[in-house]
Amino acid sequence: MIRTDRAHLNTVALTHAGMTEKNNEDRYAITSFQLSENDKTPCLLAVVADGIGGHRAGEVASELAVNHITQVFAKSDGRHPRKTLESAIHEASEAIADHASSSDEHEGMGATCACIWVVGDKLYIATIGDTRIYLLRDDRIQQLTTDHTWIQEAIEKNIITPEQVEGHPNMHIIRRHLGSDELPEVDFRMRLDDNQSDSQAEDNQGMQILPGDTFLICSDGLTDLVWNDEIGKIISSNSSLKAAAEKLVETANQRGGHDNITTVLVSAPQDLRDTKSKFKTWLRR
Repeated sequence: MIRTDRAHLNTVALTHAGMTEKNNEDRYAITSFQLSENDKTPCLLAVVADGIGGHRAGEVASELAVNHITQVFAKSDGRHPRKTLESAIHEASEAIADHASSSDEHEGMGATCACIWVVGDKLYIATIGDTRIYLLRDDRIQQLTTDHTWIQEAIEKNIITPEQVEGHPNMHIIRRHLGSDELPEVDFRMRLDDNQSDSQAEDNQGMQILPGDTFLICSDGLTDLVWNDEIGKIISSNSSLKAAAEKLVETANQRGGHDNITTVLVSAPQDLRDTKSKFKTWLRR
């Protein structure tokens, strides 16, 4: 693929260390491409990684995650979205594990991540951990991803209720992360409706983006303190993506800002045309 200077979707990113003087261990990247010299189909990769580990190890892990995922896509032909997402995340996980094993200072480090890959007007996503992706469409917000946490598993097994989540002692236990001894299972579920089965959610990969659709990728420093419906109202009520990102971070900080906060907003312009007629692209999952 060929990197380009200008994305075909509107993008804004903002990261903040929070209010506790904690080192910022979040990293993000937004990169635009076209498929080839002959095929000018525009593509966009957006990645957010949240580092795990003390002594600055978390920021090293998240930096490795973002860099390796971006590099894998840059070297690919872009035509196998799911395969490339999985390969990129696995390569990043191996790089983090190798770095951790070679440095006592960075032992035990890891990262969560969430990726959006757009080819023309087709959306593909992948996640590890509790970094989330949301879709705002027609002023309705939908959490597309499922957290890989003790809390999520407990809710699904009816051990606790959603009302018992806030302040729970196991709130930050992660079940999957980059840098683990074994390659983590990449989650390709894209849940457009809360009632969809896992297989239905995976079948949503390659969803057509509609004009006006807005996607949010964010670390748990936001979602621990700002609820989904509030996130939707903030995005829809602000006049620009920049203002929305600033308000999201400000709201989390006003409520304590106990963790790093990163928001990446990606929005489809109103004049986004049908990719089938605008671009000639052949994709294989």
